[in-house]
Amino acid sequence: MSSVNFSNPDLDATVRLFDKFYLFEQDVPVDQYDAVLSFFNQAFGDPLAAKNFTISLFRVAESSKRPVMDLLAEIKDQDKLKLTTILCYFLNNQRSNTTLLGVNAGIIPNQYAARNVLP
Repeated sequence: MSSVNFSNPDLDATVRLFDKFYLFEQDVPVDQYDAVLSFFNQAFGDPLAAKNFTISLFRVAESSKRPVMDLLAEIKDQDKLKLTTILCYFLNNQRSNTTLLGVNAGIIPNQYAARNVLP
């Protein structure tokens, strides 16, 4: 029994990404989405984190006007820590300076102002 596998031209071969919190919506090719999602699944092992990083990479690609596969090729051979650092850098370019990701330095107040604060 033989079968013919062909794509249905009536169906659209895209994936719609949307994020209600940031009011972000984008249609992306399904092959690119699957490639990026499988990379992040392999890198992090957590499906929810992989989906969030996939959407983030497509947001970065759209805002920087670069193909997502070029961005993926740049980050492909990195470990988890370096990968997280690179994505924080990309995402910080899109965010407000008051909500930066990956900043771990504590804010040290002025000495004279700190003396006036009651515990």
